[in-house]
Amino acid sequence: MHPLLIENFVKNALLEDLGHGRDVTTDLLIAGSKQARAVLRARAPGILAGLVPALTAFSLTDSDCGFTVNANDGDMIGPDEEIAIIEGPARAILSAERTALNIITHLAGIATLTAAYVHEVRGTEARIAATRKTLPGLRLFQKYAVEIGGGAPHRHGLDDAILIKDNHIALGGGIKKVLQAAQEQAGHMLRLAIEVDNLKQLEEVLKIGGADVILLDNMDIKTLKRAVSMAKGAVVLEASGGVDLDNVRAIAQTGVDVISVGALTHSAQALDIGLDVA
Repeated sequence: MHPLLIENFVKNALLEDLGHGRDVTTDLLIAGSKQARAVLRARAPGILAGLVPALTAFSLTDSDCGFTVNANDGDMIGPDEEIAIIEGPARAILSAERTALNIITHLAGIATLTAAYVHEVRGTEARIAATRKTLPGLRLFQKYAVEIGGGAPHRHGLDDAILIKDNHIALGGGIKKVLQAAQEQAGHMLRLAIEVDNLKQLEEVLKIGGADVILLDNMDIKTLKRAVSMAKGAVVLEASGGVDLDNVRAIAQTGVDVISVGALTHSAQALDIGLDVA
């Protein structure tokens, strides 16, 4: 990820926490000359993600902060493992602590949950993908964490792929009309995906042609198997809706190519990581 994107994101997070301009508690209690050493430590097992933006919180607060890094994004970390050591002005370490922890615990939680889904579908051809169900301002970083966990980011926004959903079909005059309009007006670099709710719609899309990806929305296992049989490998099939760790393997075994999971970004539990002054 480009350093400027990381810096802008972290800077905004710090400014939000600083409010009217300072950390009043730290400034009142800790001398400006005091130095400190703190350990960023895992308290639960998981996949590390977000280390660079977390450490950036300290360096942006005071450029005199220095780091010893013992792990990297993508590493499996265990309880009590030292991820990094931060040394520098005590005020900077305390003021940046919460911002840094908010970032790394959230992103590591996403990476850890994604890795669990990826593990469940091992041995199949299905890929686990994120969705646009992300928190405002965090999408780039949440999708990065999904990739760290072994998943695919899916489209990042409304501008990088055509995805025709049920409301587009309803307002656009039906499947045939919206598919033809998209094919006629879209640039040649844009991939075209369309969502279907049942096998009748799938049959119509396959007959018209032109779609690169077909999303199979909220279909049960039996219907997904039939959909795979109907498509015969002609398009990428993506299962979505109602996916969890209990059913994702059964979904993958139907033969779909992609399984999109909104829970990766909107429901991941933060990984327990703390900062201890040594």
